[in-house]
Amino acid sequence: MGNPEVKRWDNGQVIIPAGKYSSLREAVEKEYNNLSRANLSWADLSWANLSGADLSGANLSWADLSRADLSGANLSRADLSRANLSRANLSRANLSGANLSGADLSGACLLYTADAAA
Repeated sequence: MGNPEVKRWDNGQVIIPAGKYSSLREAVEKEYNNLSRANLSWADLSWANLSGADLSGANLSWADLSRADLSGANLSRADLSRANLSRANLSRANLSGANLSGADLSGACLLYTADAAA
């Protein structure tokens, strides 16, 4: 049986049933093309591979995205307030209109990111 934190995960488009994935990180990685406007606040997504993911308008406040691969991800209008993005790869990510207030960006790769608003 899957991790209890994946019992019901609703991103407005897809409901991932319990037992389909072993962790929230795996569910998000597998369903990354359906994450626009997802509520992932407080989620532990450390080390997740979200390269090229559509996270536009997503709520990632207080999320742990440390060491996550977000290269080429669409994070436009995403709420990343107080998120842990330390050592995350944000190269070529679209951060236009994103809320990064209080986010930890220590050691993060920000090469060629678009319009980061802190």
